Amino acid sequence: MNSKGKVWLVTGTSSGFGRRIVEELIARGEWVVATARDPRTVEDLVALAPERVQALPLDVTKPEEIHGAVAAAMDRFGRIDVLVNNAGYSVVGAVEETSEEELRHIFETMFFGAVAMTQAVLPGMRARGTGTLVQITSVGGFITAPGFGPYCAAKHALEALSEAMAAEVRPFGMRVLIVEPGAFRTGLFGSAFRSMPDSGAYASTVGATRNYAAHSAGAQAGDPVKAAKAIVDAVEAGCPSLRLPLGEDAIAGMRAKLSQVTADVDGNEAVAIATAY
Repeated sequence: MNSKGKVWLVTGTSSGFGRRIVEELIARGEWVVATARDPRTVEDLVALAPERVQALPLDVTKPEEIHGAVAAAMDRFGRIDVLVNNAGYSVVGAVEETSEEELRHIFETMFFGAVAMTQAVLPGMRARGTGTLVQITSVGGFITAPGFGPYCAAKHALEALSEAMAAEVRPFGMRVLIVEPGAFRTGLFGSAFRSMPDSGAYASTVGATRNYAAHSAGAQAGDPVKAAKAIVDAVEAGCPSLRLPLGEDAIAGMRAKLSQVTADVDGNEAVAIATAY
């Protein structure tokens, strides 16, 4: 192994950001564990650098596969320097239209799965006194929109946990990077898209979101290749910021949210202070 290179484990590499990140890492000469529910979908990535790329099966909702993938990566490369939690999918539908089963599956994949992956690599990173945890959330981890409530809820939860964890692991020489992409040309509104049954009751609010999701695939402004480069650059720079928003729409949405929160806080300051004994 090249002692100067890092070993990256990336989840959800069959398409989208995961695949682009792996391609960027291969081009930079890094060591990569590319995971997917069906590892045959990443055989072409392994072929680019078979001595540096390992493909493993991984469904992040299955604990046995998480532990198996981490163990296999350790057996092959001896360590995991960077974990990229990328596996996920998009969902649109009003809260009332989203079944409890679907809501739990959303959280199992995009919250509990990412947390389990993180917990599986933390001991090794902590023991070595170095490591980076990259959480691919979304601008939806910071803002919301009608119809994206369940999806945003899982992403918000992952952001909150990651923010707390960043403070916990920093003394051990570890870093956390929360990546918040806006609309990029990935499969989120294509193969990785789920639409809840439309009751018709929320046409005036969720209707616009459904229409956007149905017609924006392939037309998003964001370039996932450039996003992958920005993510890898941030890790190589030592994660100078906790959050990495990506896309002009992400910046605009986050600034609008911050302005609204500030207005709510300022507008209720007197009421809040008056509740003291």
